[in-house]
Amino acid sequence: MRFHQVRELVSWATNFHSRMAEQYRQLATTTESERQRMALEYLAQREDKQHTELTRYATENGDHRAVLDTWFDDPTDFPHPLVVERLPGRTGNGEIQDVMATALTAHRTLQDLYTHRAERAAGARELAFFQSLADGHEAEVRHIVRDLQQLDAY
Repeated sequence: MRFHQVRELVSWATNFHSRMAEQYRQLATTTESERQRMALEYLAQREDKQHTELTRYATENGDHRAVLDTWFDDPTDFPHPLVVERLPGRTGNGEIQDVMATALTAHRTLQDLYTHRAERAAGARELAFFQSLADGHEAEVRHIVRDLQQLDAY
């Protein structure tokens, strides 16, 4: 589809976080590594948090309501579904670093999407909206890296 509403992109991202949380939980039940299981459960919780925040963002009556109803012209789909769907399957051989690489790739994919939309924003509110989402993912990446490195150190 060529034309999208910002609301559709936010809905897609919300569903993305939900799918990632479920995939991390599934992987946590199949790994033999206790550390990797803990890391995957942690990531599932972080994805649930992102899902909840985006849902709240999309449903509350705030200044961004008008931004959510904004249309934009983009002939491409949101991040290519096949790339995104195969991310959690790349957790490797039980190492925390493998789990972290997967999580970082997923978050960078969303951060790049938000940055892309910010660069093409039609107005100041849309720019601020997407820049805020991109900044939030950058902060989330720092948080995940810090916490997973601490887990890997023990």
